[in-house]
Amino acid sequence: MSAPKKAALVAVLGIFAATWIHPLWPLEQTLHSSLTVIGLLALWWVDRRWQLGNGAFIAICGFIAIHCVAARWLYSNVPYDAWLQSLLGWSPDAAFGWQRNHFDRLIHFLYGVCFTPALLQLARHSWPALRIGQAFTLAVMAVMCSSLVYEWLEWGIALALSPEAAEAYNGQQGDMWDAHADMLLATLGSLLLWPLVRRSVVR
Repeated sequence: MSAPKKAALVAVLGIFAATWIHPLWPLEQTLHSSLTVIGLLALWWVDRRWQLGNGAFIAICGFIAIHCVAARWLYSNVPYDAWLQSLLGWSPDAAFGWQRNHFDRLIHFLYGVCFTPALLQLARHSWPALRIGQAFTLAVMAVMCSSLVYEWLEWGIALALSPEAAEAYNGQQGDMWDAHADMLLATLGSLLLWPLVRRSVVR
């Protein structure tokens, strides 16, 4: 493993540990953090087998780090508006008239952005004859399908919880189209990388 990858991995583990200092909702955070552990193990295994590029590896580590922060506050309670007001004197909630916490939307969008490069590399490794556009299409489809499976998993877990715990875990915030919006944002995040991917091929 290269030095940049090791540094990224150590940073993620540090952030993960920090988010567990005096947890606010231990049970729900444990459920969300289980995905962190699975994701880090899967990333380590995939990189050992196929050697992801530094950028793709670090992008996934960055996503997992942000997910750790979201898990601590169960997504819908992340105080990003208060943070931005304190740092910049600017409130996105006031500026855009938001009535809900949108940090979960950011996470799903970043899922598409951060995982697409690695999925693209894996597609080209598995099928070297693929053109870049074909490999990118497969990467986008993988993001879409995995987003759907995640929403199914989230729904299944919620069925096993009390109504109050299910709402806290899912973080729908009363939005009946929450799953659809999440999947759409992940897809858009993935698609927005196409100009960068195409430019890198031209160069």
